[in-house]
Amino acid sequence: MVSAEGLSGSLPTAKQYGVTKPISLAGPTEADIQRSAELEKFLVNAGLYESKEEAEKRQEVLDRIRVIVKEWVKHVTRMRGYLDQMVEDANALIFTFGSYRLGVHGPGADIDTLCVGPTYVNREEDFFFILHDILAQMDEVTELQPVPDAHVPVMKFKFDGISIDLLYASVSQMVVPEDLDISDVSVLYEVDEPTVRSLNGCRVADQILKLVPNIQHFRMTLRCLKFWAKRRGVYSNVTGFLGGVNWALLVARVCQLYPNAVPSMLVSRFFRVYTQWRWPNPVMLCPIEEDVLGFSVWDPRKNPRDRTHHMPIITPAYPCMNSSYNVSTSTLRVMMEQFQYGNKTCEVSIY
Repeated sequence: MVSAEGLSGSLPTAKQYGVTKPISLAGPTEADIQRSAELEKFLVNAGLYESKEEAEKRQEVLDRIRVIVKEWVKHVTRMRGYLDQMVEDANALIFTFGSYRLGVHGPGADIDTLCVGPTYVNREEDFFFILHDILAQMDEVTELQPVPDAHVPVMKFKFDGISIDLLYASVSQMVVPEDLDISDVSVLYEVDEPTVRSLNGCRVADQILKLVPNIQHFRMTLRCLKFWAKRRGVYSNVTGFLGGVNWALLVARVCQLYPNAVPSMLVSRFFRVYTQWRWPNPVMLCPIEEDVLGFSVWDPRKNPRDRTHHMPIITPAYPCMNSSYNVSTSTLRVMMEQFQYGNKTCEVSIY
């Protein structure tokens, strides 16, 4: 949560964030700081923040899963007939992504997690059979459901009551170092498309946090706008609206355009920016990286299908993709109407 001191402590920033210069470098007035404090109080009262106890329990569960996957990889290494030294060195890492990694999850939300293992530990058998069977035998694990044929293969379960979505990515290294940087494009060398999709959830979340001027302000603004979108019926990428990563990218771009603004300002600026946005001009947090490894990158000049996208919101990690390809002309129209409604509401409440 953001303290009043954190809100008022915004110094004008000279660094340019994003692909254009900011719209305004203006900082908050006393009234803006007061409104942000009231906004935070509203979000707390709405039950959007988890308790300290739940936060600690989530961390304990993640620590437990880290131990389990390390033991699993050592077990598979031994099964493959590697020498004792290789078994000792064998390693797997757990990363998080989604709302938990961005710091905007609420009570009861699931934790999107990614397990990264060595090149010889595969998804099809080792993850979905051997690790699955290890988890199935544990008392703490309930509602275990493997979904190997999903667009992003996933194992869903509850661990001690905490919902987990676990992905797996095998990187082209015999030993996974503890300090592996999955933001580095080298992790994508010699991996398949499902592995790229599995890795990119974490890579995108990390990039978003690196590309916003103030993480605390970004988080509170995103919490507010996700809450608003759910109330207004426009939060769902399955039905052609926007999901969590889409809203995060839209909010992050507004944070870049108003780098010294506090959350109360950013919420109103959000609606002001997107009521005027000329779709299908894309929303981007950084320039699109050129194709370096042979994966498809969003480019309407080269890819005819990309020209059909109505509301392009581009992910900031290679290979850059349109995260909102499900949006149709009708759902875009509904969202534009809701942005206008939000804009009018903000104008009335502020003025």
